[in-house]
Amino acid sequence: MRKRTTIVPLLALLSLVLPAPATAQPNGTVTSGQARFQILSPTLIRSEFAGDRAFENQATYNVINRMFPRTSYSSRTENGWLVITTSAMTLRYRVGSGPFRADNIELKTAGTTASPWRRVVCATGQLCEAEDQHREGMLVAADHAGHTGWGFVAGFSFANNGVTATVRATSAGRHRVVVKYANGQGGDGKHENRTLGLSVDGQAPRQIMLPRTANWDDWQQVATEVDLSAGEHRVSLTRGAGDSGNVNVDSLALLTAGQPYPTARAVDDCRFGTSCEAENGVIGGAAKIADEHAGFAGTGFVAELVGGTRLTQRVSSVPAAGTYPVVLRYANGVGGDGKHEPRTVFVNGQAVTLPTTANWATWATVTAQIPLPAGTSDLAVTCPDNGCHVNLDTIGLTSSAQHVALGGYRRSLDGYTGNSGDPKLYPGLMYRDGWYTLDDTPSALRNGTPRADRGAQPYQDGYVFGYGQDYKAALGDLATLTGGSKLLPRWAYGVWYSEYIDRTAADFRDRILPAFRQHGVPLDVLVVDTDFKGHNLWNGWRMDQQKFPDPQGFLDWAHSEGLASTLNIHPSIQGDDPDFAQAQATAKGKLAKGSCTNCYVFDWGDPDQLRAYVELHRKMPTDFWWLDWCCDGSGSSLRGVTPDTWINEQYSKMGSFAFSRGFGSLQAGGYSGAGPLPTGPWAEKRSTLHFTGDTSSTWGVLKGTIGYTSAEGVATGMSNISHDIGGHNDTTGLRGSEQYLDNGQVRYTTKMPDDMYARWVQLGAFQPITRLHSNHSDRLPWQYGPAAQASATKFLNLRERLVPYIYTLAEQANRTGVPMVRPAWVEYPGSAEAYSTVDSQFLLGPDMLVAPITTPGDVGSTRVWFPPGSQWTDYFTGQVHQGGTWATVSAGWDTMPVFLRSGGILVERTKDVANDAKNPANELTVHVTAGAKGEFTLYEDKGKRTRIKQSGDFLTVQSPTLFSKRKWTVVVHELDGSTRTVQSKGLPVISLRAPR
Repeated sequence: MRKRTTIVPLLALLSLVLPAPATAQPNGTVTSGQARFQILSPTLIRSEFAGDRAFENQATYNVINRMFPRTSYSSRTENGWLVITTSAMTLRYRVGSGPFRADNIELKTAGTTASPWRRVVCATGQLCEAEDQHREGMLVAADHAGHTGWGFVAGFSFANNGVTATVRATSAGRHRVVVKYANGQGGDGKHENRTLGLSVDGQAPRQIMLPRTANWDDWQQVATEVDLSAGEHRVSLTRGAGDSGNVNVDSLALLTAGQPYPTARAVDDCRFGTSCEAENGVIGGAAKIADEHAGFAGTGFVAELVGGTRLTQRVSSVPAAGTYPVVLRYANGVGGDGKHEPRTVFVNGQAVTLPTTANWATWATVTAQIPLPAGTSDLAVTCPDNGCHVNLDTIGLTSSAQHVALGGYRRSLDGYTGNSGDPKLYPGLMYRDGWYTLDDTPSALRNGTPRADRGAQPYQDGYVFGYGQDYKAALGDLATLTGGSKLLPRWAYGVWYSEYIDRTAADFRDRILPAFRQHGVPLDVLVVDTDFKGHNLWNGWRMDQQKFPDPQGFLDWAHSEGLASTLNIHPSIQGDDPDFAQAQATAKGKLAKGSCTNCYVFDWGDPDQLRAYVELHRKMPTDFWWLDWCCDGSGSSLRGVTPDTWINEQYSKMGSFAFSRGFGSLQAGGYSGAGPLPTGPWAEKRSTLHFTGDTSSTWGVLKGTIGYTSAEGVATGMSNISHDIGGHNDTTGLRGSEQYLDNGQVRYTTKMPDDMYARWVQLGAFQPITRLHSNHSDRLPWQYGPAAQASATKFLNLRERLVPYIYTLAEQANRTGVPMVRPAWVEYPGSAEAYSTVDSQFLLGPDMLVAPITTPGDVGSTRVWFPPGSQWTDYFTGQVHQGGTWATVSAGWDTMPVFLRSGGILVERTKDVANDAKNPANELTVHVTAGAKGEFTLYEDKGKRTRIKQSGDFLTVQSPTLFSKRKWTVVVHELDGSTRTVQSKGLPVISLRAPR
């Protein structure tokens, strides 16, 4: 039996010191004045600009390692450009041209030309959109009317939240910094004058007053005078310790005396040879930036253009005067005039016809030949008086490549019903045109210390990925650079039981676990939801002695049964909690009132408050913690680190791993917290099992889950993703099997229809984590009819048998960066079908294709695409499908469409077991498919590896001595759909020959 660790001593809990930052230099470094380039791999180059030439060598919170294997490259200076070339990409920088921007740095990879950096500098008299500038700890929102651009910077709810704009004074002297803001009733319930700090070039801030406005749709201006020299400066609006914050900022402007607030927006160039985002241009008239239709490139699109609207892009680097192809990417659905017909736009006055598209989520391109002068000029798209009635996504200057994201992530799927479209995802690493820039400029150093302030000197630090279609190389680069997805304990990949319902230690010990054993259902992780708490069921900090009279005894009992256990935590504390006085004392009186009734919240960026928070956990023994964010208001003022990432890392030190939402902060994104923070999602995977939040029990959510897991995995490198299997919120009202009390009233649990339950459990068996969960709703097999019970029991046992295989994939994800669950295009990048099937099927590892049934009925079917180059054998029926073909596959509740690739090897336990921890894997079954050779390296517990190789008529097993007496069963899947079974014990070579 493996030793289990209970809650660690307080001294260890408070050991929050991070590893010493690495300062070693990569092998390939090219410096050009204030710019430095570090060639890390053929598909990854660090691009760093330091106006003061003080380059940063320490590890950051995102980038923990820059030591890659030596990469072959060449560098030269040609016609004033520094040119760096690897086997996969070419990066060019115009020597001595200053900070990176669209017109002075260029990337070429796999036939794509791109501008990997965008830098918006706001000259005197130009509108400076806050969303175009550096943000600290805040999202861009668009939920209030009257803003310009594609949104506004929302909140300033924590200390150090801020926005910093790069401005350029065209002459020396006195200027006004004018801020456009809204100040309605804040999250603290107050509607009053607010303050922020305004700082120039890192100098001591001056406090500015932002009087209250009528509401959040009422935008006003406030001005502050500053003396500036000619040239670039940094103007920061930050919530300091003495500021009240809680305002929204739409834009600002640097103005001289008498200048009106501008409407002309500062933009970066659209470089010749690249494809540029329409929303990054200057927009005039009634057109607006939107994002409600799927499939767009960048952050959005310019929505339905009407008469009098104008979109202007500043085109740079045109090599010579001439006529060039300009590619418009657009959608043309049913317009605001009720018509669905070809439309006309004018490009620099030349009429261009845009044919209809199927709808507003269908994008097409059209090419026009447009005369352009040499150098820099404006390219304008305008509309006739009766309007264009189209949406415009991108403008390509001799380029048709589209920077369309592959996959994406959200902080959570809270509130997702599956009935009103898919949730909006935010792009990460993967793009169809094969490049990405990870901007690490905002990140703190690895120990959480903000980077040094550089005054007026510009600084940029970013990692340019140029992977083309080598998606595995990009994921590997990301894992090396930012850390791999955490390898959880092996038991975490088994079966979890969780339910938001009041349970006691006696319930778990005397009723629930015996039922699992009686019905032959495995169980590895027992989740104790929030009602275990004393004093307050939501945010109490002691276990209720009536329900859990012996907390350590309960955990010891769980371990004796082979179970791990977790406790649910909400991050706040009531003012009348018995532990509040001590917590407030430890925090040195700094705990502040939250938005919840009589509760106090924590700023984890403050060491005293973090210590107070950590100490509260000490009386509740558990294996790991479930930080279940909701409405509490705790967060972090630490600069350069997302609040989720910071606290999740602390939880990982307190237990086996963090189990939480991630990638952002509750304060910056509301309950569902969809939007990304500028520090990015890159550090989360090192510590966290991502809990995706409270979805609904619907067929739509079941279907949406298929694509979401792989989308998040490839976008962020996160492999450990946990959905509520079955959905959290009931939608059917079907009466369940249990009673419970709600405010003194007897109520009944709910349940799903049997077919929906069976299909949910089937999907869960092939997800990274199989966690049955609900809000007072039945999730256990014996709570359903005989057929659904048999199906769920079968698939939960299959999941338990697959733990050795899943654990191996998890270790591979940690090491290679390729997530366990992945879209087919990761393995088959050249097949168009691999991109079109992401919402209906996925790969679990490279060799198992899973296409869940997501429709009601006793028998369901789904259309399956079988990737080319292999044959695919149905795991359950043995039917063989040729690669590169489609088939409609049907299945009752006892099977589902799961297929093994020829040459692939699948390893599972031979027998059903109650759990992983108490049952060593002494008997394993290997599935091999005829038609190709293959090999698989099984990652064992204790870090050992067993290599399994299938070649012709023999299976070779190279196993550590520890496993030399293991019993092996080999299932051979023949090309005719039949199977043969061969058994062996401890032999290194197993004959697969059919008996004569």
